[in-house]
Amino acid sequence: MPTTIQIPRGTPRVQYVADGAVAAFAFPFPIFAAADLQVFLGVALQSTGYTVAGAGATAGGTVTFAAPPASGTSVTLRRRVPIERTSDFLESGPLPASTLNKEFDVLTAGLQQVSGDQELMLRYADTDLPASPVLPGRATRAGKLLAFDSTGNPTVRLPVDEEALSTYVPGGSGAVPRPIREKLGDAVSAKDFGAVGDGTVDDTVAIQAALTSAQAVFLPPGAYRVSNTITVPYGKTLSGAGQSSILRGAGNGFDLVHLPDGYATLRDLRLEKGLAGVRLFGRDGPCVQNVLSDLTVWESVYGLILDGYNSPDRPTYWNNIARVLVARPSIHGVWLTRSGAGDSPNANRFHCVRVYSLSAPISGSGFYVEHGKYNNAFVDCEANLSTMAHSCFRVGADTDKNLIVNLYCETLGGVPNVVLEAGSVETGIVNLFSASAGPAIQDLSGGRYTAHNAGYPEKNRLATTRVSQLVVEALRYDTEYVEPDAGGLVELDLTSSVYLLSSYGGAVEARLPGAGSANGHAVTIKKTDASANPVTITEAGGAGPDGRSVVLGSRYDFVTVVSNGAGWWIVAGNSLPGNAAYTETPGLFEPDLTRGLYLVSAWGGAVEVRLPAPSAAHAVGRTVTIKKADQSGRAVTVTKQGGGGPDNEAIPLTGFGHAVTVMSNGAGWHIIGRNP
Repeated sequence: MPTTIQIPRGTPRVQYVADGAVAAFAFPFPIFAAADLQVFLGVALQSTGYTVAGAGATAGGTVTFAAPPASGTSVTLRRRVPIERTSDFLESGPLPASTLNKEFDVLTAGLQQVSGDQELMLRYADTDLPASPVLPGRATRAGKLLAFDSTGNPTVRLPVDEEALSTYVPGGSGAVPRPIREKLGDAVSAKDFGAVGDGTVDDTVAIQAALTSAQAVFLPPGAYRVSNTITVPYGKTLSGAGQSSILRGAGNGFDLVHLPDGYATLRDLRLEKGLAGVRLFGRDGPCVQNVLSDLTVWESVYGLILDGYNSPDRPTYWNNIARVLVARPSIHGVWLTRSGAGDSPNANRFHCVRVYSLSAPISGSGFYVEHGKYNNAFVDCEANLSTMAHSCFRVGADTDKNLIVNLYCETLGGVPNVVLEAGSVETGIVNLFSASAGPAIQDLSGGRYTAHNAGYPEKNRLATTRVSQLVVEALRYDTEYVEPDAGGLVELDLTSSVYLLSSYGGAVEARLPGAGSANGHAVTIKKTDASANPVTITEAGGAGPDGRSVVLGSRYDFVTVVSNGAGWWIVAGNSLPGNAAYTETPGLFEPDLTRGLYLVSAWGGAVEVRLPAPSAAHAVGRTVTIKKADQSGRAVTVTKQGGGGPDNEAIPLTGFGHAVTVMSNGAGWHIIGRNP
């Protein structure tokens, strides 16, 4: 080793980060002996497991470990010499240069060591204004925290309340402290899981990870771009800050949000793009009691889809949708459907849902209940569509008992306001505002709906309604006037209650439908012209009113008939042709008094015409004529039940054309006309 070494400028400390392969590490400063070098792995001072080479060399040396330190471990090498002097120069003794140089080397090394320690200390900057370095006295600083006053001088503060920093206590009586971490976990931000919300970065994985980990996830203001469907699982909530929290699909090739189970909430968001903005369906469990509120859904193919899906055990029932705007959908705004063998969506509630195309093309309907049994309710909803739409509100064939209340419909063209398709049953419509030029209610269901203040020109339609007491201020009948050019057959389809028929061009047959298909219907037919051409009322496949054809021969003749499902029955009329019966069977004949005239022939033998007892219910007040209709010498004798006859005697009719007309007053039969 040289007699002396040179101490170059610099800090006698060097650090490395091990890579797991290198075992030798250089130190570029001199040491006097191996013991002057401290070796650290991480923060641990080492005393074995390595060798030091280069002690006494000005250029420094190398530390070699028996095994390479683990990758990522910090390796610190520093010179540490004792701050002491162990030599002394004698008075007038020899002063070798080597001894003097060594003394200066050790002193210089010690000064470098102190300077290096100072570099690691907190200190004022060289350019700082003068400030006090003196700490407050012991008694003053006891139990306190070091701080700095307004001028930057050291002072003390009361200790920090660690419990206050780590707990949350809400205001109000009964509040209890909770850990801050637990409190913050009540509603996790999607940004806690890496979501960016700049409209460019794909936030799909981050948002879904947040929903997997937390019960409630908040989307702070921003535009969150997603490239796949976001699923809100059972019982979880995805919410935002309103229109400033945007969930934006990368296109329309996938549904933006799925609620495949129950009791989930989606609210306070703006949803953009997607095949469906939101789809509710029972994929993972019964899709029930979900909540959609305060949403806007923009430029999706379908705004909201409620899908009965493929299992009746996982229905789409009792979901609540409120305060939702569906803007610019390209097919349907709200669609209730069934994509598989599941049950149809039913008992879902829609309140203040608006479908607004904003002049953008739409090929479907604002609301389309394709499948819906039973009791889906749409209250205070609106469809404001462009002229290409199929309809504002469409009720499909597979529906029953759906309710529409306070619906607002508007287009600039002839789009139907409400379409009821064939097969729909018991749709209820109340307070329809129909601002489209199309039909207010386009009914293809055959009248199987109920409406109140809901249509134009007909505001109401009641089907199969039972009324215990009815007060009518003005009763109107749907009336139809028919005048065939040359007479002939007129099929009465019962779409009107009164038919005014003119047979001026020729005799008319007015044919009622079969009574079996018209149960409960009442209709009045009246002849309106003064011609001699009759109007004959018949029945398709049946005998006709009261079992016969009815002829209206004079102007103003009319008849009112009603069906009980088995036959048509006359309940009113005027100036109808005489109703007569003919019999030629000898012996006893008991008239049923359903005819006003009985023509009786005794050609085959004498006949007794026995009237019922005058007090019989079907006899009181009746007038009937019995007339002999043959030229034989055999008698037709008129008697009554219990003996005797009219005016208390049997009346024989012995000559052709002899007749007697009698009436019952309940006590007896009285003759009111006789020939001879």
